[in-house]
Amino acid sequence: MTRHNAFDGLSEFLAIAKHHSIRKAALELGVTPGAISQALQKLERRLATPLFHRTTRRISLTEAGDMLLAKIGPAAKLIETSFEETQQSTTEPSGTLRLIVERLALPHVIEPILPAFREAWPLIKVDITVSNRHDDFISQGYDAGILIGSYIAQDMIAVRLSPPFKWAVFGSPDYFRKYGCPKVPNDLTEHQCIRFRRPEKGDIYRWGFVEDGQNVRIEPNGPITVNDGELMRKIAVQGLGLIYSSTFHTSQEVSAGLLEPALLEYSQGEDGLFLYFTKTAQNQPKLRAFIDICSKLRRSSSA
Repeated sequence: MTRHNAFDGLSEFLAIAKHHSIRKAALELGVTPGAISQALQKLERRLATPLFHRTTRRISLTEAGDMLLAKIGPAAKLIETSFEETQQSTTEPSGTLRLIVERLALPHVIEPILPAFREAWPLIKVDITVSNRHDDFISQGYDAGILIGSYIAQDMIAVRLSPPFKWAVFGSPDYFRKYGCPKVPNDLTEHQCIRFRRPEKGDIYRWGFVEDGQNVRIEPNGPITVNDGELMRKIAVQGLGLIYSSTFHTSQEVSAGLLEPALLEYSQGEDGLFLYFTKTAQNQPKLRAFIDICSKLRRSSSA
């Protein structure tokens, strides 16, 4: 009877699931694509089920593959983290810090922090993925992410990186002169709204308010729909409609007099940019070093 190591083929499976590519998986693991394919085939024979759909253009997880990834992805991350923590316990922080970062954080967090971090910890490599889609945070092997607080899962640990900000409606002075300013959320039905399609979900974002102690969600109406926040703000500056954004996103346009807020008193509360990570990852020396630099920069900017 043939006996198998329970871990045979799992590193190859995880690498293919991460990159959706056998070639890229081979580059990550330092082997040939043929070796990756062979290991995957052995694993699929052992499990008696295909783990990936394969075409000439792409490779994607089957339902069985998706279930396997959901179960072993967190365990693989825990094993990797444990090795790194053991290795780093007697040395200064090193290794590769993998971050997934929403685009808004680039000018406000990454660009000011990265030079200081690299100077302080030259042994730590930094791998940054810019994306607003953080659904696969754990399975993709990230150490931490930077995202707006209201989008972060409840079971994550979060460290504030930005001052608190509020969500509201914004329009150009020219728009408000022509069409007036909404006084209550329901007034928006009479206005041209610039709709935002969320890249990570593909749906139209509904505008949120608090009115008479109740949360209210409004489906915006308007002839323009975009999936990019910067473009949305530029269109609003041109006076083509109202947008739903935050005082943080629009700070430059408001300071320059290009946009003005409305319905601030109906805001759902304060939000912010946060660094987030799992309880398992929080004691990694490389992540603790990054958190320390973030905290120092925030204290100096608020002083």
